[in-house]
Amino acid sequence: RIATAMPSMDLYVFPELYLHAVGSWGDDWPTRYDEQVAETIPGPLTDRLCALARAVGKWLVPGSIYERSALGVHNTALAISPDGEIVATYRKLFPWLPLETSVPGDAFTVFDIPDAGRFGLMICYDGWYPEVSRTLAWMGAEVILQPTLTKTVDREQELGLTRANAIVNQLYLVNPNYSALSGTG
Repeated sequence: RIATAMPSMDLYVFPELYLHAVGSWGDDWPTRYDEQVAETIPGPLTDRLCALARAVGKWLVPGSIYERSALGVHNTALAISPDGEIVATYRKLFPWLPLETSVPGDAFTVFDIPDAGRFGLMICYDGWYPEVSRTLAWMGAEVILQPTLTKTVDREQELGLTRANAIVNQLYLVNPNYSALSGTG
């Protein structure tokens, strides 16, 4: 519905772990929740997301999902083209310890949107490490998409870091977070 209500939008970016319904502000996550909901990429969830992107003809970055791999469970962001193809995946490099138990990724990711530019992916706490945004800029990113799930009082500091990363790297940085019900906006 969003794509038909806002036809001028070509790219939709959602918060970190948006599709895994991590709950409201004070909710405790069930033990080993990430392992219970983790999916393979490609898999049933990504197949549905690709079909959605194809149906609406829009670029989709559906936040991140828990990805199951031979190494364990990763917090992984995806970029899906309007043709319904996964064009990029990115495994979060810096899980927020000790709360997050996902296996860190080991690679930086950029992808191109024709007639728009080069985009980089990072997830939430990665923004606290300037090397991540700097490396994406060196790889040619003109825009960084940073799905975020901040349920803590440090959102103001995070926004300061977001602005600083954008300024020092001379690029745009999109940092969607959960709304006030489950995040800090």
